[in-house]
Amino acid sequence: MRFGTLGGRLVLVADGRALDVATASGGALPSGARAALARWDEVRAWAPTADRSGAVSVTEAELGPPVPDPRQVFAVALNYRPHAAEAGFTPPDAPLVFTKFPSCVTGPVTTVALPPGNVDWEIEVVAVIGAGGHRIPRAAAWDAIAGLTCGQDLSERLTQSQGRPAQFSLGKSFPGFGPTGPVAVTPDAFPDRDDIRFESTLLNGSTSETLQSGRTGDMIFPIDDLVARISAICPLLPGDLIFTGTPAGVGNRRTPPRFLRPGETLISRLDGVGELRQTFAQGPR
Repeated sequence: MRFGTLGGRLVLVADGRALDVATASGGALPSGARAALARWDEVRAWAPTADRSGAVSVTEAELGPPVPDPRQVFAVALNYRPHAAEAGFTPPDAPLVFTKFPSCVTGPVTTVALPPGNVDWEIEVVAVIGAGGHRIPRAAAWDAIAGLTCGQDLSERLTQSQGRPAQFSLGKSFPGFGPTGPVAVTPDAFPDRDDIRFESTLLNGSTSETLQSGRTGDMIFPIDDLVARISAICPLLPGDLIFTGTPAGVGNRRTPPRFLRPGETLISRLDGVGELRQTFAQGPR
């Protein structure tokens, strides 16, 4: 099952059409993503029997983020060994967790104003939490995940590296720095929920360049393990997001370093989900 938001309301998406959950259920289910995710078992039970005659045509550009207003956005650093190596670090023994502030979350097709500094790319698979919970055992973690979506953990590296300790959360939370979508897909819809391919490409005029590619099967800490470890400390709430880490290929580890420029477009693809498209513009100086 594929779900997202249209005009801030939860929709089921199939074959280029979107079905408004609240309307199609006659008001039995809520219109907001977080409220619906809190009752995710009910949504999942209702969806196969839903009357889809009221579905409307929709493009990815019209869709918003699968969860427009998450209360908690977790992110994981160095969760792929090649990325840890390129960054000059030993792979961690436990997940390194930080946060992106929720105000940075946007939908799949956006224009991002580049702030001063060095803005970098980090494609990630993002877990969308369903009803949530505290101290979720790993054996039950996949049941706590409503869906997986594509995300970019855009990062301004100068802000991120300021101070001791560094300002990770601020450097990764400028407006537009958390694009997600175009939809979230329930884990059962993937051929192998533990091994999903993803890739990002940079378009600059008539040229294109593959930036990153990876598979979730190469994570140091798999998605269900992250859910168990994070929820052991923080209760996970309906609609929370977990950015699960990026593979090798980020710009600040290139020789010479390479960062995003005005006029470029970043395309991020997750198999079985779809693509994000961010175009970059000059921001205020």
